[in-house]
Amino acid sequence: MSKKNIVSIEDRIPKLKQARKKKANRRLIFYLSIFFLLIAVIVYLQSPLSHVKTVQVTGNTFVSEKEIIEQSKLLDDTNIWTIDKKEINQAIHKNPVIKSVSLDKKLPWTVEIKIKEYKKVGYIKKDDRYYPVLGNGQQLDSLEQKTLNGDAPLLLNFTDEKELQNMTNELKKLPQSILNIISEIHWVPTDENTKKIVLYMNDGFMVDGTIRDFAEKMEVYPSIVAQLKPDSKGIIHIGVGAYFESFDKKESSEEEIENETEG
Repeated sequence: MSKKNIVSIEDRIPKLKQARKKKANRRLIFYLSIFFLLIAVIVYLQSPLSHVKTVQVTGNTFVSEKEIIEQSKLLDDTNIWTIDKKEINQAIHKNPVIKSVSLDKKLPWTVEIKIKEYKKVGYIKKDDRYYPVLGNGQQLDSLEQKTLNGDAPLLLNFTDEKELQNMTNELKKLPQSILNIISEIHWVPTDENTKKIVLYMNDGFMVDGTIRDFAEKMEVYPSIVAQLKPDSKGIIHIGVGAYFESFDKKESSEEEIENETEG
C-alpha cells in the first residue's frame, strides 16, 4: 500500500473533534430556538397581543354590525384562543332575523363573523307605513318605510298570523326573479278555500291561486306568460291545472295552457 494513502490517527483526531463540535453547536442552536419559541408563545398568550382587536361582520343587512358585535360579547380584552364559537353562535342566533352564523379566527387578533339572514319576501302595511317581512314570518318593525321600493310584494289582508307564516314560507322558496315581478298578494279566503289568494303582477296579469304549494305552482308562471299573446291581459289560474281567463270578453273567456300544472 502506498504511504501517500495512509492517514495517521494524529491527523484525523482534529477533524473528528471539529465535526463533533459543529454537531453539538447545531443541537444547541436547535434547542435554544425551541426554548425561545416557547417563551414567545407564552408571552403572546399572556399579553394583549393575543387579545381580539378587530371584529369583521359580513352578510348582515337588517341587523347592524354594532348589534351583532354586542351580541357576540367579543371585547378588546377577549383572548382569541379562549373564544367559544358555539356560545357566540347561540348568542347571535337568538336574533329572529339571523338564519345562520359562522365564526373564523384570523390570527393574530382578528375575528370574522359571517351572517346569513332570512330572505325578505314581502311587506306589511300599517298606518301608511311599510314593514319588511322575512321568510320565517318575522316582521321588522324597526325598519319602517314610507314607500315601497319594489323588491318584494305587498301582503294585504293577512289577518291570520298562521296563514301569513304559511305564505312567507312559500315565498321564500321562489326564485328572486319571480318574487320581483309580484306587486301585491291579497288573502281572500272563502268557505270553500280558506287559503285562496289573488296576486297582482307587475306585468299586468292577475294570478288566482292558493297558499298551499304556491311556490311550486308559481314557478311555471314565466312559461305560462310566454305562451300568451303579447297584448293579452287577464287572470292566470294556477289551481288544479292552469288556464288563462282574459279581461277582454270579446276573446275566448278561457285559454287552456299547455303543460298544465299538477294539483
